[in-house]
Amino acid sequence: MIHQTALVSPNAEIDESAEIGAYSIIGDEVVIGAGTRIGSHVVIKGPTRIGQRCTIFSFAAIGDIPQDLKFKGERTEVVIGDNNTIREYVTINRGTKGGGGITSIGDNNLIMAYCHIAHDCILGNGIIMSNGVNLAGHISIEDFAVIGGMVGVQQFVRIGKYAMVGGMSGVPQDIPPFVIAAGDRAKLNGINIIGLKRHGFSAETISEIKTAYKILFRSGLTTQKAAQRIEEEGLTSSEVQELVRFVLTAERGVLRK
Repeated sequence: MIHQTALVSPNAEIDESAEIGAYSIIGDEVVIGAGTRIGSHVVIKGPTRIGQRCTIFSFAAIGDIPQDLKFKGERTEVVIGDNNTIREYVTINRGTKGGGGITSIGDNNLIMAYCHIAHDCILGNGIIMSNGVNLAGHISIEDFAVIGGMVGVQQFVRIGKYAMVGGMSGVPQDIPPFVIAAGDRAKLNGINIIGLKRHGFSAETISEIKTAYKILFRSGLTTQKAAQRIEEEGLTSSEVQELVRFVLTAERGVLRK
């Protein structure tokens, strides 16, 4: 299952059911799991671990050193979970010592062509990144977020679960879960109702999220007072609690209208 033109290090661990295409280069300390398919002209450097049933398309470059001038060659890694699709020309860099030493991607993600995932980014599960998304270092993206094409995200930003980011947006601050954000300097544009419905959220839960959103971002209250108002109004669903927790713990601040 390894093409005769591929260059595979003897120190790589390749499952016997994995496929490696023509002219691909697999370096030292690379681990590739069962059923994973590596296209042609892919470069993977270690330490990198790739899970099962992933598909990596031509000209992707994974596991190279971070684009960080503080990096001095320390041992860091990339870890990629199962069932991920990584399209053409995607680049994923290793972590840095100062950022925890790991760039991590969970399961069932679609990363479209020309995306860049920089050092120390932590991605969850079920994320869709459209073409040309660029993540600076130390970014966290939670489960089932959707990011439109040509979005740029500033370092240390968090994007919450089930959030939707419109194409061509610049993201300088955290985006809370369950919301839509868009704009050249992105601003909040309400709740991601269509996305929540597609993922099976009940009408009652969506209504609670909408009410909490209005209190947090449209009432004019401080964040602390808004959180208190939400509690007083009995909005106690786990989703509302997650939204409030995310906003209260934002170190860079969150996007607003």
